[in-house]
Amino acid sequence: MLENQQKAPLFSSPNQLNELVNLSDYAGKKNVVLYFYPKDDTPGCTIEANDFTKLAEEFDKYDTVVIGVSKDSCQSHVEFINKFGLKIDLLADTSGELCESYGVWQERDKNGVKSMAILRSTFIIDKEGTLVDVAYGVTPDNHAQEVLEKVKSL
Repeated sequence: MLENQQKAPLFSSPNQLNELVNLSDYAGKKNVVLYFYPKDDTPGCTIEANDFTKLAEEFDKYDTVVIGVSKDSCQSHVEFINKFGLKIDLLADTSGELCESYGVWQERDKNGVKSMAILRSTFIIDKEGTLVDVAYGVTPDNHAQEVLEKVKSL
């Protein structure tokens, strides 16, 4: 698992429009909130995406971009964004490479059945590419507001 003050793993992954998004695109310009979630259009993931969307302008005031990541396809992301009017980029990590590099692809035990899944997690990366906040296993309720409060202190 990653820790605060480490360099954030670099990434290059397609967003909902199949445009490559690189961490290096934001170097020296923007802080990045990179949040991982299990699946488009599921209850907890919808709460989280809607809450980050509601606060998108606030994050922007603090030179911060919010990017969601799941293993869903670009097309799935487009449908999710359109259904809820989301105002954040969603990366399609269909290979799982980004999830692996951030340590969020983990075994879980649900009702006695073991399977691999994305552990809902959020990383705040400063303009220099350093992890300033690492949170594994977050809950969606009020999470976006908590992340915004942390960003305000950067």
